Amino acid sequence: MKIAVLGTGMVGRAIAARLAELGNDVTVGTRDVAATLARTEPDGMGNPPFSAWAAAHPAVTPAAFADAAAEAELVISATSGAASLDALHAAGAGNLAGKVVLDIANPLDFSHGVPPTLFVKDTDSLGEQIQRTFPDARVVKTLNTMNAALMANPRQLADGDHTAFVSGNDSAAKKVATELLASLGHRDIIDLGDITTARGTEMLLSVWLRLFSALGTPNFNFKIVR
Repeated sequence: MKIAVLGTGMVGRAIAARLAELGNDVTVGTRDVAATLARTEPDGMGNPPFSAWAAAHPAVTPAAFADAAAEAELVISATSGAASLDALHAAGAGNLAGKVVLDIANPLDFSHGVPPTLFVKDTDSLGEQIQRTFPDARVVKTLNTMNAALMANPRQLADGDHTAFVSGNDSAAKKVATELLASLGHRDIIDLGDITTARGTEMLLSVWLRLFSALGTPNFNFKIVR
């Protein structure tokens, strides 16, 4: 499958590398390819510059947001939540129309320090904002309740039998998303309902952050036992 991953940070890199490893044709979208490749300093999380990562992953092609989205069959929004709408605008509504758009970001607000809160919650969600802004896209919220490494390969933790969620208005789009998650190794995938249910998984981040602090590691996930 031809997949565009929008975002060159830790999440985008993890997802892009894994999807390419599985045989997909993957492009990583960025605002300015030349500027992104020219950076030599670590990113804000201390990760090596994107140029070093790109050199180690030659099967993944960097491209401008619009070029990446135009050629893709499926688009993954993997920027920070605060940058999601801007990146998708740069990708172009026409390039997203009719396509499945996986929103795997969280609307984190660090303006009041750490731990962050959410800049949208309770009566709305980032997933809903994306669907409203791009009504012709088929938005599915997923994977935002775990760290990047587990998004890309859940089998890094036990046997991968922990829970991922999908939310979206289009049942066929959720089927595509579920099949993609299964290809990554996710075994327990729960369809929560329409895109408004993304409010629940985004607000789950408050619990996730406290668990991260208590456990001292992000290498954990939720499992729904029934």
